[in-house]
Amino acid sequence: MSEAQHARPVAGILWMLATTLLFISVNVTVKFVGDGLPIFESAFLRFLLGLILLVPMLGQARHLKMTPRLWKLSLARAVFHGFAMTAWFFAMTRIPMAEVTAMNFMNPLYVTIGAVLIFGEKLRAPRIAALFVAFLGGLLILRPGMRDLDAGHVAMIFTAMLFAGSYLIGNRLSREMPATMVVFLLSISVPFVLAPFALANWVTPSLHQLVLLFITAVCATLGHYSMTRAFACAPQTVIQPVTFVQLVWSVLLGWTIFGEVPDLVVILGGVMIMGAVTFITWREARRKADVPESVKH
Repeated sequence: MSEAQHARPVAGILWMLATTLLFISVNVTVKFVGDGLPIFESAFLRFLLGLILLVPMLGQARHLKMTPRLWKLSLARAVFHGFAMTAWFFAMTRIPMAEVTAMNFMNPLYVTIGAVLIFGEKLRAPRIAALFVAFLGGLLILRPGMRDLDAGHVAMIFTAMLFAGSYLIGNRLSREMPATMVVFLLSISVPFVLAPFALANWVTPSLHQLVLLFITAVCATLGHYSMTRAFACAPQTVIQPVTFVQLVWSVLLGWTIFGEVPDLVVILGGVMIMGAVTFITWREARRKADVPESVKH
């Protein structure tokens, strides 16, 4: 993307602030749904109800040429994403929002590790140091041996890993089709992946639960849209630190709405993880800037 396209940092920051509010709204609605429905059913309905938001994409989808390889990648991504969403829903019913948010900051670190293991990317000493700091931040949040760990903490570890897998596959797909179609394929395929698990233990949802899950789908979709707009306005080095505000919203809303007392150690761990992610983002941006134009093209 050209510098001219990245010349609106204030707009980018405002779009990312909107993103954090939308994503934290997803957390709040999921928290209100709680364990009133089986976890697989909640995740399934979140995607099923969100299908109505895909109607504007149908025209473009008709012209999409899919190969067997692209179908396989899309299905693999749906498996990663569907189970990540289910584990995340489970964690939201078990542990405070701030801990869910802080642990989910680990996602970009798992993406970095996955890129090394799967795509053979090189890790230099500064990035290794940043990964170590993030790992320490994760230990601060969990504090194994110093407190009883809940199944929700374990679920969040797998959530971040599974979302990283979904991101890596999505990044590969985005090189071969428009980003809107990557989102479209994910949204229509996840319900098929989750349907057998949801139907195996089906509980008829109330109208209130359906409304909450529809709001979840709307906020999540708008959140991804505003995040895309943010990255179109400003480089990641400007935008990435703003995502930390989501932890602030989590602490405030968790405290005021759900009575979750803020844990300063969790906040410190989140700061360490976010700092490491920001550093890696900055290093990657600088590395790309140092690549000659002849090599880029």
